[in-house]
Amino acid sequence: MTADLLPLDAAAIQAEAGAGWRVEVVAETGSTNADLAARAQSGENVAGVALFAEDQTEGRGRQGRSWSAVPRSQILVSVGVDTTDVPSGTWGLLSLAAGLAVVEAVAEVTGVQAVLKWPNDVQVGTGKLAGILAEVAAPGSGGSPVIVVGIGLNVSMAAGELPDPAAVSLLSVGVAQPDRQRLAAVLLNRLHARIAEWRAGGNVELLAVYRKHSSTLGRSVRAELPGGREVVGQATDIDAGGALVIDSADGVVAVSAGDVVHLRPATS
Repeated sequence: MTADLLPLDAAAIQAEAGAGWRVEVVAETGSTNADLAARAQSGENVAGVALFAEDQTEGRGRQGRSWSAVPRSQILVSVGVDTTDVPSGTWGLLSLAAGLAVVEAVAEVTGVQAVLKWPNDVQVGTGKLAGILAEVAAPGSGGSPVIVVGIGLNVSMAAGELPDPAAVSLLSVGVAQPDRQRLAAVLLNRLHARIAEWRAGGNVELLAVYRKHSSTLGRSVRAELPGGREVVGQATDIDAGGALVIDSADGVVAVSAGDVVHLRPATS
């Protein structure tokens, strides 16, 4: 059993993360993504809010998948991102930018070199270390939509505490005393930089760095789509909108994250 799971200090994270964020920490909630989306819908400006939870009772991933974990053993955070003047065709890149920020923060704080499995998983080896869920939340006031980006990063769970046999934590891959507090602050710093790059239209550079960390490109994959359909072939690129380009027997196909139920190796 993990021990000495210290609470996050919102003021300390705020001091290190800087004025670009409004940091909040709650002991427990259903879902930080749902909370920020509801606040946006009620008319609150949640752009720049970074809402951390020590525990989530209704955590969600893509396609409505759920998970649970030991309180204070993860970084569970949702951030509100303003979309004003950002072309909607590039909104799909935001979850990729967030995944890249996670990889960079983990490397900076722990030295662990994680990789990115398209569209939203951060892995160490083949084990899932973190997941990202980005959702559009239209504010009730009628202003520009806000995208809520949720991140769940496994930090201090022992191997036997992981909620999924395919998951790993920083502790389980050999980081003896993961510093969740510093990870939270560095993650916000990296997110701020990557989101600023995205907002400024620096997506060619963003995708170039993403490709270097990708564990999907160059592999034979099976993209399972709704209705039992699938696309099988070699993953060759990520396009300008964040879709995965697959060279299949029926030609080159681009599949978006919202259309993929599962992405698996083609041989499985």
